[in-house]
Amino acid sequence: MSTDSPGTDRTRPRQVVVDGARVACWESGPPGAEPVVLLHGYPADHRCWRHQVPALSARHRVVAPDLLGWGASDRPLHLSFDYDTEVARLARLLDALGLDSVNLAGHDYGGFLALGLAETHPGRVRRLAVLNSRAQGTFTPRWYALFSLMGTAGRSSLLRRPAARLPYAALHRRAFAPLVRAGRLDARVLEGYVGWMAEPEGRRWLLHYFGDYRTPPRPELRRGLPGVSCPTAVVWGRADPYLSPAIATELAGAVPGAELTMLDDTGHWVMDERPAEVTAALLRLLERTPANG
Repeated sequence: MSTDSPGTDRTRPRQVVVDGARVACWESGPPGAEPVVLLHGYPADHRCWRHQVPALSARHRVVAPDLLGWGASDRPLHLSFDYDTEVARLARLLDALGLDSVNLAGHDYGGFLALGLAETHPGRVRRLAVLNSRAQGTFTPRWYALFSLMGTAGRSSLLRRPAARLPYAALHRRAFAPLVRAGRLDARVLEGYVGWMAEPEGRRWLLHYFGDYRTPPRPELRRGLPGVSCPTAVVWGRADPYLSPAIATELAGAVPGAELTMLDDTGHWVMDERPAEVTAALLRLLERTPANG
């Protein structure tokens, strides 16, 4: 996957329909090989994995979707985006792709969904990687308050209209500016992440999404950690301003046999900031023998 377009000569763009809406995906690697599904986080798309895909696809069929609502996928206003629905929708996405069980890696929101799928559909996850995600926890206080406020605005008939006029694209560009200045993120990739938020329909969908989103932890995910039996990797940038490294240490300590890769002087966007270390951690995970053989 290139930094300036959804696909290259080595990737195969594909579209599937899930819950009546179009989900855009990109595939790499041998079509019949063991599958690896890569889930992006907020507010990115499949290109956040662009540094990892070449190495992973040397021996695996790699599928990187734009989750419903993000990137090049549809942004339906009539569907629900609460957590339980999203986890069940992820299982339906695998069905639409013809994938029974997969190696599943998720960053940020993608990791949140991946953990939920591993706990509720353990037979579908051969190996699991969670990277800088709220996972079984939640955000640091400042960001907990901000995302909670976004949820309130999305659910309030009084607040939704003024909130829909806010410059979300510009605000997100500003948040990513340090990565762009450091040469870690191409401005054209960033535009793909957030440019759609500059349009009225994009802002309406964003508020619709947050109206269904809930910020408090999901206690059942914490209770379910000891039952995660697949080989698991936890990869974390210790300097993440949004998510405490305590989430990572708890996750790795509670999931039997989990491997923790903690990256110093690294923030939330680990795949951009430390691409080689992230790729190495994922390749180590793929060498481990899954519980179901």
